Amino acid sequence: MNELTPRQIVEALDRHIVGQQEAKRAVAVAVRNRWRRQQLPEELRRDIGPKNIIMMGPTGVGKTEIARRLAALVNAPFIKVEATKYTEVGYHGRDVESMVRDLLDLAIHMVRAEQTEVVRAEAERRTEERLLDAILPPTDADRRAAAPEGETAERHYRVREKFRTRLRAGELDDRLIDFATEERPMPPGMFATIGVDQFDPELQSFFERLIPKAPKNRRVPVREARTLIFQEECDRLIDREKVAELAIRRTENSGIIFVDEIDKIAGPPSLHGPDISRQGVQRDLLPIVEGCTVTTKYGPVRTDHILFIAAGAFHGSKPSDLMPELQGRFPIRVELADLTKDDFVRILTEPENALTKQQIALLATEGVSVTFTEDAIDAMARIAHDVNHRSQNIGARRLYTIMEKVVEDISFDAPDQAGREVTIDAKYVRDRLADVVKDEDLSKFIL
Repeated sequence: MNELTPRQIVEALDRHIVGQQEAKRAVAVAVRNRWRRQQLPEELRRDIGPKNIIMMGPTGVGKTEIARRLAALVNAPFIKVEATKYTEVGYHGRDVESMVRDLLDLAIHMVRAEQTEVVRAEAERRTEERLLDAILPPTDADRRAAAPEGETAERHYRVREKFRTRLRAGELDDRLIDFATEERPMPPGMFATIGVDQFDPELQSFFERLIPKAPKNRRVPVREARTLIFQEECDRLIDREKVAELAIRRTENSGIIFVDEIDKIAGPPSLHGPDISRQGVQRDLLPIVEGCTVTTKYGPVRTDHILFIAAGAFHGSKPSDLMPELQGRFPIRVELADLTKDDFVRILTEPENALTKQQIALLATEGVSVTFTEDAIDAMARIAHDVNHRSQNIGARRLYTIMEKVVEDISFDAPDQAGREVTIDAKYVRDRLADVVKDEDLSKFIL
């Protein structure tokens, strides 16, 4: 993160997302401020909170994609949650604190993957020895550190080395072997249906101790056994306490939580009975955003410096409909613009993962060469823009439907037409989308 300036972050986002410069600048500054905070003295650092952001804009304009690409860019733990799936504590549904636990679980996986690379060489060496032990059981001489003694031991040693060479060359990948692994049995009864992860962290630890891992004999090909044994060896070599400590630190200082559909919980208090899905969720969300300690099975996690990015269309509501205390925790507000026809043209061609590039690559795997002309791209962009404004506006997602309808026949026949070259021009697009262009109702075309 320390090597990325706000300008560089925006440039990196531009490679994947068209337009929305104001939103890109806002998230770039928010991320850079986190690095700046780390450079300050401890007594000043603890008082500087994150610059949480609210993004306002219709669906399909890039709100989620900006947050997701940003997290990948700075290698930060990132989760996307929907505000509507939470309910007030005490009611059926997920409690708000579970988003922090989910974020920590993701950080655990990230740190563990990094630690796996650190121990990879030793884990691979141990994996190879265990595979050889399963293929060719060792003698006492093999287990000694000194060179094998005696003609029998020496012969066994040479045979083992020959099998080692064949193993490394992949010649034994399909050979079946027997080996023992440690697996945790499935929880019995209702616990298997509910899932242990839905319980309180203390209960999770209790069930893990109650149902310890048990050895299980398996007979699988060497190819599959190599992966299973490698994971076991990594588990033995990696320090779990260190992983948890690093993950908690990364979650607290670099974590990003994207709260989508926050506009759905905005509104005045209910006048008829308990309000468990709007004001109630806001009240539970407030301490998380303000900063509190969340108990997890890996240890307590402080949320003071987790970056929260909220988003919503705000068609029937506005940010001011949120609780005043919650509004104050989102000091930065950016409005994402609706996509124009020119934006659709750019989306189809400019990003590294543009839809036209995706389709060309997909059909190339079948030996079919596809070319999109400029007028075809212009026609698809115009039709997508018109359909959005004549029916329900779903932003850039409309292009997915347009593209699939255009290449439907080509994609279906591709396996039988290897070597074929296809040029998609404006006439081809209009012919494939004739029903869309003529049908004013568009009811069958709305996603």
